[in-house]
Formats: sequence, structure tokens, C-alpha cells
Amino acid sequence: MKGYFLKRFFSVLSVVALGIIFYQSYAYSEQKAQDSSSMKFAYTPVITPNGSTMPWTLDEDGAKVFRITVGECKHEIAPGMTINAWCYNGQTPGPTIEAVEGDRLRIYVTNKLGELTAIHWHGIYLPNGMDGVSGLTQKGIMPGETFKYEFTLKQHGTYMYHSHGDEMTQMGLGTMGFLIVHPKNESGHKVDRDFAIFLNEWFVEPGTSTPDPNVMTDFNIFTFNSRAYPGTSPLVVRTGDRVRIRFGNVGQESHPIHIHGLSFKVVGTDGGDVPESAQFPETTVVIAPGQTRTIEFIADASGDWPVHCHRRHHPMNAMGHVVPNMIGVNQDDVKDNVRSLVPGYMAMGEHGMDEMTEMNMKGPENTLPMMAGQGQFGPIGMGGMFTVLMVRDNLKDYDHPGDYPHPKGTVAESVEIEKEMKEERGK
Repeated sequence: MKGYFLKRFFSVLSVVALGIIFYQSYAYSEQKAQDSSSMKFAYTPVITPNGSTMPWTLDEDGAKVFRITVGECKHEIAPGMTINAWCYNGQTPGPTIEAVEGDRLRIYVTNKLGELTAIHWHGIYLPNGMDGVSGLTQKGIMPGETFKYEFTLKQHGTYMYHSHGDEMTQMGLGTMGFLIVHPKNESGHKVDRDFAIFLNEWFVEPGTSTPDPNVMTDFNIFTFNSRAYPGTSPLVVRTGDRVRIRFGNVGQESHPIHIHGLSFKVVGTDGGDVPESAQFPETTVVIAPGQTRTIEFIADASGDWPVHCHRRHHPMNAMGHVVPNMIGVNQDDVKDNVRSLVPGYMAMGEHGMDEMTEMNMKGPENTLPMMAGQGQFGPIGMGGMFTVLMVRDNLKDYDHPGDYPHPKGTVAESVEIEKEMKEERGK
């Protein structure tokens, strides 16, 4: 009897052991399908603010398989404004493709537009027939067709993918995305936070929903990852974090991106790593059309620090470029007459445009105010290419931390100058 129970015990134990082995094998294969590099490579996953990372599966031969659908979608620029865009996987920019140097990529692209398309892998070394230029290196992907791109990654860095078929229209309506390749052997500093931000500009006639891709210079909406402030997500980091930000641009304009409160170094371009001996401190980096720039810094100063394009019109929304210049013009004698013809008319502009931030006047449907967004001290007076780097001490997680708690005596404020001077003299 004792031998029977021992035999049964070891039989059950064997089944349990086999089950554990099977489960571990299954779990490993699932983990491998989500991130085959996690067992071999240590890197910080990229965050695409207001965006996402593209999922993938692993083929039997070891290739990473990605699937992209090109089609129309509705996209929110910011609360109160939604546009008719052309997107990858239902969003613009398309989901970030994240891989590792040495990976073999197999990418299936399905066209659900009403015209042909192709995808170019911007900056990637690959066979000429995989470069993605319609008519030159491949036939166009016709509506309803699926094409397969396949190549092995021979480099690392920040790259892009975008349309190369009727690209003026298709990129003008949103067909772009990041292709981030992590190094096989990490030789630089491991970062704590790694962000990817696409720069873009649009022209959307006030009161309408479809961007005009025929406009080449006079844009009125400027975006980070196809979002305009106050619809942009903040970049939340801990004090002391090493932070990397990757910028990409396939638009028409160059954008000098400025960060307050700290300096950074440009550590990479779309051509590769910048040697440490060639790096120097900056607070502004210019990203021209067709370029990527990767910066790194230590977040050594807590606070809410603006990140924005330094072209004066670009941190704005829905600029009206035909509005007359009213600076210094007294309108008291005419405003009542105009109001009798246009009920609700308000005379503005004599002393500058800041009053528009206070009034937050409602414009045409589906049109953002020129300046919007509230801070803890009042209207911020910004829009467009603007977000906030939130640096905080002792964060438990990277959720939105709320307003920065300024230490006592560290906020500029109104003073009575004579009283202040007397106090200074009395010290």
C-alpha cells in the first residue's frame, strides 16, 4: 500500500513538473514574442508621448513581424479640435517601431487608402528594392494590396518611416512614424527615460477639419507627435534621471527646440552616434526637414520647465495671418460703431495680444484658441509646439505629478520697490 501511494505521489509530481516546464516554456516564448531582446540586451523602452509602440510577433525563423495599415482616421490635435488625417494603424504619427541592431524585420503593409502608397525606411541601410520609393525601387501598393518589406538592421539610432507615394499629400495628412533601433552592445550611458517626439506643421482652415497639404509655407498649427498644446502630454522625470529625447522631422519647416532650466548634448543624428569628443552643451537644437536629432541630459533641476519651438509663431495655435496690426491704435472711437454691426465685437490688440489669453474667445467650430492652457499662476499664453518637462524629487511613479511645489522664497512676485530698497539699506 505504501509503495502504491509513493508511486502515485511521484506520478502526480511528474505531471506537475511537466506542467511547470511547459508553462515556463510557454511564458518564455510569449515574453520572447513581446521582446526577444530582453534576455540579451538591456535598454530602456522608448516612450512616444500621446502615441504608442507597435506590437510585434516572432516568426519561426526569428524575424520580428510588424503589421502596418495605411488608411484614413480621425485624429484629435487637442480637446476641441479633431482633423481628418491619413494614418498608420489608425494614428498619427504611426506607432513607434522599436527593435535592436541585428534584428531581422518583416513588415507587412496593407493599403486602405483610395490611391497607391509606399513606405520609405528613412535612414536605414537595406537592399535597394526595400527602400520604399514608388515607381523607382518598387511598384506602388495599390488600394487593397499588402506588400512585404524585409531587411536586417545593420545600425542603431533614431530613424523614421513615412510615405513615398504621393508623399506631398500623404505626409501632409500624417503618414509618418519612428523606427528606433537600439544598439546590440550598449556602449553609452543607460538612460532612465527615453522619449520620441515627431515635429510637424499643418494648415487647417478655421472651422474645417481636413488639413490642406497644398500649403507649403504659411502653416497655422504646429505639433509635437501631432498634438498641439494644451493637448500635449508632459515629460515626467525624476530629479537625477538621465533623459534622452529623440526628435524627428519630415515636415516643411525647421524647428529650433528649446528646453528651459538645463542644458543637453546632441548625442545622435540620423547618420549615427555623435562621438563624445564632438559633443558640446546646448539649450536649443535645430531639427531640419528630413533630420532626426537625439539629445541627452541629467534632469538636475526640479520644476516645470517649458519645451518648445523657438520660432515665435510655432508655440501658437490657429494664427490669423491676415489680421491687421493694431499695436498702438486707439479704437475707442470706433468700437461701438463696429459692435452695432457685429454683436459681441471686442476691440483688441492696442497693447499686445496677451488679453486674448484672458478672454479665451471662442472661435469657429473645431478651431483651437490661439493661446491656451492654464498653469498654477494663470493663463500660460502658449499653444502649438509646447509641452512641459516636469522634474520632481522622489517620484513613486511617472504619472502626472500635478503642479510643482515651489520652495518658499523661490517664486518671482510683486514688491513695493521703495519698501524693498529701505529694507535692503537697513541690512
